[in-house]
Amino acid sequence: MKKRPSSLVFVLALLAMISCSPVKITGELKTWHRLTLTFKGPETSESADPNPFTDYRLLVTFTNGSKTVAVPGYFAAGGNAAETGADSGDRWRVHFTPDTVGLWNYTVSFRQGPGIAFEKDPTAGTPMSFDGTQGRFAVTSTDKNGSDARARGALQFIGEHYLRFAETGDFFLKGGADSPENFLAYYEFNGGDSSLYSDSTRQGEAKKALEGGLHRYDPHRDDWTAGDPVWQGDKGKNIIGALNYLAGKGMNSVYFLTMNVGGDGKDVWPWISMDERYRFDCSKLDQWEIVFSHMDQLGLIQHVVLTETENEALFEVDEGLSTSTGFADSRKLYYRELIARFGHHPAMIFNVGEENGWENEDVPYGAANSDEQRKMFADYIHDLDPYDHPIVVHTLPGRYDEIYTPLLGYESYAGPSLQMGNPKRIHEETITWIARSAQAGHKWFVCLDEIGPAHTGVKPDADDYRHDEVRHYSLWGNLMAGGSGVEWYFGYRYPNNDLNCEDWRSRDHMWDLTRYALDFFHTHLPFWEMESTDALTVADDDYCFAKAGEVYAVYLPSGGTTSIDLAVGQYTIHWFNPRSGGDLEEGSMNNVEGPGLTAVGDPPGDNNKDWVVLIQKRN
Repeated sequence: MKKRPSSLVFVLALLAMISCSPVKITGELKTWHRLTLTFKGPETSESADPNPFTDYRLLVTFTNGSKTVAVPGYFAAGGNAAETGADSGDRWRVHFTPDTVGLWNYTVSFRQGPGIAFEKDPTAGTPMSFDGTQGRFAVTSTDKNGSDARARGALQFIGEHYLRFAETGDFFLKGGADSPENFLAYYEFNGGDSSLYSDSTRQGEAKKALEGGLHRYDPHRDDWTAGDPVWQGDKGKNIIGALNYLAGKGMNSVYFLTMNVGGDGKDVWPWISMDERYRFDCSKLDQWEIVFSHMDQLGLIQHVVLTETENEALFEVDEGLSTSTGFADSRKLYYRELIARFGHHPAMIFNVGEENGWENEDVPYGAANSDEQRKMFADYIHDLDPYDHPIVVHTLPGRYDEIYTPLLGYESYAGPSLQMGNPKRIHEETITWIARSAQAGHKWFVCLDEIGPAHTGVKPDADDYRHDEVRHYSLWGNLMAGGSGVEWYFGYRYPNNDLNCEDWRSRDHMWDLTRYALDFFHTHLPFWEMESTDALTVADDDYCFAKAGEVYAVYLPSGGTTSIDLAVGQYTIHWFNPRSGGDLEEGSMNNVEGPGLTAVGDPPGDNNKDWVVLIQKRN
């Protein structure tokens, strides 16, 4: 009889197999946590031929039961480029965020051939190195809580007017920063260059005046805390501190461009140089990943804006393609690299373009995208993105019908990204696109992502501490229409503007006012079941938001009182102060009965200032 091997022999054999494996798996084996598979493959560099970004294609297919997720990978230089600054190496990488507990299997496809990165055929090219590698791992539930994206799960579009977190089921309302749009133009990222920016800006264009040209965020250095990430010693403290501050104010979103070549700032791009389109800066993008991962932990979604109006046709112009029907390979590669590197983040929104659709003959890339292109681009992102992040598009005031109407009912789009020149029209415009999308059979979530006038936006607290107009018409105007929230744009006339903002504390009180509104909605309203019902009240300028017969909220921007047409039932009345937040208060009436038109009484005080009256059916 043969002697059975000892357990030690089995362990040694297993260790030998692991040491010989072409893949190294790092990260926590938990749902919604980043899991990284790093492979040792061909030695190459950012500038090599064949091009590692176009002529190799890494794709890992993960399966769990009937669930299949195909995740694109990328060239990772030496595997630690954020620290070393390496532009060459033999490491290839895939990030995966599992959404389900249990056993996951994976199969690796790694193939080489000219332009294979653009090929969909799985058999295209020649199998290379670790192609065909298979393995498995077991995933358990996340151990995170609170606002951490890893606790809440993917931010998903579910065909309703609000996004929802997959793990908790919570519905999402946005409050955050639209400025600076060139947030990633940070001086401690590798490959930064601001020398291309000129202060001779065109009329109506944003202005920038930063010493050294790139953001430093020095006022936020003390917001960095021990244990927060850094790179290359102590780099990154200021930008990490800025995000800590914003999250500490209760905000949950940051809007930023990943490329502004030819645009306002001319200081953000993912490539090894401003003029390159097919070779990416591995160390810079690894440093972006450090920042984005910290945003996940803070509960800040990444609102990724892929182009701006001055460069929306950049890729097609560079390649001599039609600016109305073309789809450049360089654009496809740009989308692919961003999805491969960053698509694993649970809470991310892709914005096809800022101020999309504007023909601007004053700039080299000023041709406008067409309806056909907006659909092609969104389809490509949707098909390539293994996590189905929501896709939106931003456009200029007065162009909504032209840009958004052809997209109504189109499955790849989850909503518009509104820019409003006249704040007093925000409420009406939000209602319009909620209603029109529902009528088209594909409901949109509708966010307010930029307010006018363009030169002003949200002023610094020093110039407008109370922010009455912004609070009345922009913040509450969007939310009370059934909108999904706001990001604040800072214009270009005042300090800390849209391009040169160094200190988010310049709008400290505006963050407070935003938080008060979001807290009210999350604490007191089943807002995902409610709708705009302005016709129920008699005041001319108030907003009513209701789940008829259950709960009604009425925002009175000018104060005073109103009457409301209630469904049958007995109701309680409470008041909320949008200027200071806090607990509900009692006014002159505590109870009311329907059906019919019924007065709500007077607020607790400050009758000439804005209030919210909350009317809830008695249990």
